[in-house]
Amino acid sequence: MKRRLVYLIVMLFMFTSLGGPHAFAAEEKKAEEKQGTEIVTGVRSAILMERDTGKILYDQNGNEKLPPASMTKIMTMLLIMEAIDKGKLKWDEKIRTSEYAASMGGSQIFLEPGEEMTTKQMLLGIAIGSGNDASVAMAERIGGSEEAFVDMMNAKVKELGLKQTFFKNTTGLPESGHYSSAHDMAVLAKELLKYEDITKFTGMYEAYLRENTDKKFWLVNTNKLVRFYPGVDGLKTGFTAEAKYCLTATAQKDGMRVIAVVFGAPTSKDRNAQVTKMLDYAFSQYQTHPVYKRNQTIGEAKVSKGQDKTVKAVTSEPLSLLTKKGEKTKDVKQKITLEKKLKAPVQKGDRVGTIKLIKDGKVVLESPLVAKSTVQEAGWWTLYKRSFGMFTKAGK
Repeated sequence: MKRRLVYLIVMLFMFTSLGGPHAFAAEEKKAEEKQGTEIVTGVRSAILMERDTGKILYDQNGNEKLPPASMTKIMTMLLIMEAIDKGKLKWDEKIRTSEYAASMGGSQIFLEPGEEMTTKQMLLGIAIGSGNDASVAMAERIGGSEEAFVDMMNAKVKELGLKQTFFKNTTGLPESGHYSSAHDMAVLAKELLKYEDITKFTGMYEAYLRENTDKKFWLVNTNKLVRFYPGVDGLKTGFTAEAKYCLTATAQKDGMRVIAVVFGAPTSKDRNAQVTKMLDYAFSQYQTHPVYKRNQTIGEAKVSKGQDKTVKAVTSEPLSLLTKKGEKTKDVKQKITLEKKLKAPVQKGDRVGTIKLIKDGKVVLESPLVAKSTVQEAGWWTLYKRSFGMFTKAGK
């Protein structure tokens, strides 16, 4: 009898140590909660990112390599905006259309060989009309050829540390070995959105090209959320038979900007519905607290052998802190590191340092600081005068 009683006590102890029925109930509850967080359904992959911090708010197969279709043009637009920002391309510059660019199939703005449009008009054709012809024309202007421009695209992929992306063309037309992922597309969108002017194009629902001619062309944005979801102002849709319906969308509300990406939705209606769910989730659960705007001066970095001895280090993007709705931010410290071995020439936009925001001993945000302006290499006479001045001071 005693032996049986001891056995029962031991079994009871083991059961309660493992958690008993309460543990099993807790596990069931966790499983239910996990299932309840599945915001997106019926697509191949999806991701939700807050723009300023790069924080991932939702991820479903975000690293799967998939055909991006015309979302490829996010990279094309990024390199266009970079060229404009660095002064290598002007908004009113006329871009000539080659025979090759005019021959592009798929979505197009029907450019003719030899036809000229300004950079601004071409970008409208890409951002709203998803013009493959306009994309190639701009690629040839910036890179010299589409092949050279594609090399620039992949160099940028490497620079951004993207692991699931490789481009074969500027348009997203189907091609073996041309792929990206929801995560990488969100990072590209984050980078593109540094240039705030881009949403003046991607956020337009309609526009016209060749307006004062008998070939007036009406552009209508394939991203219908621009019209029907408050705050959506970009970025790019995509569709091919293989990729299905894709969308990289961005929206801003109460100072917070988010990026929602969907790959492989069965219909455009499904694509928009799933992106809408992610946007609703972000704006109902999170808020941002702005710290710096883009191009704010944070410090000055020394430049050796330059026409100027220093260059202003500015923020390369808007910087914010992200919290759940209602939470406050306090005791946030910042650490600024400037490059000590900068040597001329330094180009505008070159990385010259880093800013880190630190809370409770943890880095919550890290972002590059870049040169506000170009510092050219100093001539020998300038360097001689500096050296002579140093010798004169030393002799006093």
